[in-house]
Amino acid sequence: MDIRIGYGFDSHAFKAGVPLKIGGLTIDHPEGLAGHSDGDVLLHALTDALLGAVSAGDIGSFFPPGDPRWKDADSSIFLNLAMEEIQNAGFHIVNVDTTLVLNAPRIGPISGEMRERVADLLGILPANVGIKAKTPEGLNADHVAQAHAVVLLERVDDTDSLQTMNAVIESQRQLEDVVRDLVSQVHGVSVKTPFDTEDIT
Repeated sequence: MDIRIGYGFDSHAFKAGVPLKIGGLTIDHPEGLAGHSDGDVLLHALTDALLGAVSAGDIGSFFPPGDPRWKDADSSIFLNLAMEEIQNAGFHIVNVDTTLVLNAPRIGPISGEMRERVADLLGILPANVGIKAKTPEGLNADHVAQAHAVVLLERVDDTDSLQTMNAVIESQRQLEDVVRDLVSQVHGVSVKTPFDTEDIT
């Protein structure tokens, strides 16, 4: 089994006058998160975790913060790029686990909806997405949102497809044996297969 683990971290200060987006959701709150893009701290951490798991660099390598093309960009664009990188490397996501650290807003009441949204963006089941929230007690970071993300990847294996194919071939051979036996019993003759099933090229 070939597995990879990736870890990502991001933080943004709160800023008045911008919408708050976390985990792909727009959240009703007096302040949003400052950033060159939409400031989605959770998607940024997930993007870095995915890229790191396949040694593909980090979010800044692909989307420099000074590039005007990414001004106010939806962070799902960054996540999509990371998804392409892991697919090109031959892996798929098994599960992700995340922790948000922020004083407000409260994430608990919307954590279910956030899990659904993140799962949809990652193409996995909500049951494979963990979202937790903590307050920054003792960290002197009351006006900052932080996100930690861990991902588990597994190499895509075609063995299952090969085993299914072999099972189909074996079933076909068994069927041919049964047909030959039935014909022999009814007609009293031996029926030969018109081709060698062991020599399929």
